[in-house]
Amino acid sequence: MKEIGVIPNWHKSNTTLVVDKIKKFFSQRRIPLHVVDSDQADFYSSVSLAEQLSELHNRLEMIIVVGGDGTILRVARDLAGWDVPVLGINLGHKGFLAEIEVEQMERFLQYIATRQYDYQDRMMLEAKLYRRDEELGCYLALNDIVVARGPFSRNIKVDSFINNDFMESYFGDGIIISTPTGSTAYSLSAGGPIINPVMELFVITPICPHSLYNRSVIVDGSDTISLKVDSRQVQVVLTVDGQVRFALEDDDRILICRAKQKVKLVCFHENSFYRLLHQKLKA
Repeated sequence: MKEIGVIPNWHKSNTTLVVDKIKKFFSQRRIPLHVVDSDQADFYSSVSLAEQLSELHNRLEMIIVVGGDGTILRVARDLAGWDVPVLGINLGHKGFLAEIEVEQMERFLQYIATRQYDYQDRMMLEAKLYRRDEELGCYLALNDIVVARGPFSRNIKVDSFINNDFMESYFGDGIIISTPTGSTAYSLSAGGPIINPVMELFVITPICPHSLYNRSVIVDGSDTISLKVDSRQVQVVLTVDGQVRFALEDDDRILICRAKQKVKLVCFHENSFYRLLHQKLKA
């Protein structure tokens, strides 16, 4: 077996205890392990993890992420080009991206040691931001791209187009463009549908729309979505997976399409999406 990388969020409580258990487990089985310490990778740095951990590229069979969904999202975005399966061990709350909980860890690590696991390819979004025909940035997202108002209470207007065809003008707090993986995140809170994460499509969900209807629209994964911002002098922000932020101006355009990169999330036969969904959402 090639080397297994462990990327912990050292800011989470109990991280050290969990990592020590992982080290002991693989050491007893003489499986090479590389645990990334806080000096090797800084989650708060503007430098991508791919640059910070470049020496690990091509050495890893799997990456184990110890943390919550936010940690997994950062790793998934930054290391999407590595084409290495990612396994999440949940130290957060709901943990929809994490395949296993801490109390289940030893049983599932045994599956890893004996290679009794599979992975799912999860689609990602690519968003390009334009201002007066100049490209200001290109972003990858595993969960969602959100255009939303800032701290003021006034509505904003976002015009949406599908393949250059006008679809709708959304008045309200903003709009969410979600992947199926992200359908259980912000989109769900805004009233969007839950989608099986292996599907390839977009979900467009308005945030607190100023209208008599609130309906999500499901768009084919091969389509291109264009958003045009009308802020009316109110602060508007573009967010990527709730982690990357960029201030928008009137008439800024965001082009969103399916990314070439995909994220491989490790899964196990006994954990189906619908079983996990019931466990995560039950009262």
